[in-house]
Amino acid sequence: MSAELILALSQLEKEKGIDKEILIEAIEIALISAYKRNFGSSQNVKISIDRATGDVKVYALKKVTTSPENDLLEISAEDAKKINKKLEIDDVAEVEVTPKKFGRIAAQTAKQVVVQRIREAERGIIYDEFSNKESDIVTGIIQRVEKRSIIIDLGKTEANLAPGEQTPGEEYRFNDRIKTYVIEVKKTTKGPQVMVSRTHPGLVKRLFELEVPEIHDGVVEIKSISREPGSRTKIAVFSKDDNVDPVGACVGQKGTRVQAIVDELRGEKIDIIKWSSDPEEYISHSLSPAKVIRVDISEAEKSAKVTVPDFQLSLAIGKEGQNARLAAKLTGWKIDIKSESQLRATIEQQLLNYDENYKDAEEELDESES
Repeated sequence: MSAELILALSQLEKEKGIDKEILIEAIEIALISAYKRNFGSSQNVKISIDRATGDVKVYALKKVTTSPENDLLEISAEDAKKINKKLEIDDVAEVEVTPKKFGRIAAQTAKQVVVQRIREAERGIIYDEFSNKESDIVTGIIQRVEKRSIIIDLGKTEANLAPGEQTPGEEYRFNDRIKTYVIEVKKTTKGPQVMVSRTHPGLVKRLFELEVPEIHDGVVEIKSISREPGSRTKIAVFSKDDNVDPVGACVGQKGTRVQAIVDELRGEKIDIIKWSSDPEEYISHSLSPAKVIRVDISEAEKSAKVTVPDFQLSLAIGKEGQNARLAAKLTGWKIDIKSESQLRATIEQQLLNYDENYKDAEEELDESES
């Protein structure tokens, strides 16, 4: 090796941010294995690289003794003094044993170590970059399918869209550009593994933050999201400014803002709900687009009985109970929905039961008096 190596390591330090001293120490450690492997030595050795010239020297480490029994591991005090006059008994002497052809081996080993360290450093930089993007959106291009997982090219690395994170009914075509939500970044032997999702509610939240300046600026706040990926999402929003309509801000002029999000989610329906600190009002809003007549809540059970017009019952419940299910998840309340006629029938039955109980009580009283 030569001064050119030291110069190259200095350039790497500037370009890649890899400490030159750490690289040199790594090369020295690797050269110990290379020396023992190529020269079959059982000696304890030390490798030293001159930080200015790049010259490599191999030293056998030998214990100074009065009467050496193993020449590979020990040296006499007399011979040790020839190397360094300060050496005493039990000290360790460094005896140079650099082979003539060791320069070529050193150069090859140095190259392997540097390449490996550059690869590790680049992986570390990529890991740091994408670990900071956890819970955020990344945009990439669909590359291929591996064991039902979709592999997405993010430029510096690839992302894995696992089967369980794929939206039901979505088609993922080669070379399509796609936005995904980063759920986790793992360190692996092959570099950072970025796990992404198309089903996570956070994807909808981040898309609204991108499309709605009022949310990005903090004027409008997303309070809650409930989602059934590929089908429907409900999102509750609140405005910190009385002059800003949170629902209108999210919808945008002529629906342009919400439509952009619907398009990105491949047609998934989105209900934007105005959040309220009043549970009755909030629950009423959550069942949109159905109209609600009344809401009776039980704080202890955190449940609500909701009454809707007869013709709105199926709309309030939704297909296979979806609207009611999403509303319950959005608000955190158990919701029982009934139509006006069902409520009326329930009340009539309760009155009937009351009358019967009252008559029974009267009859018992008459019998007791007689």
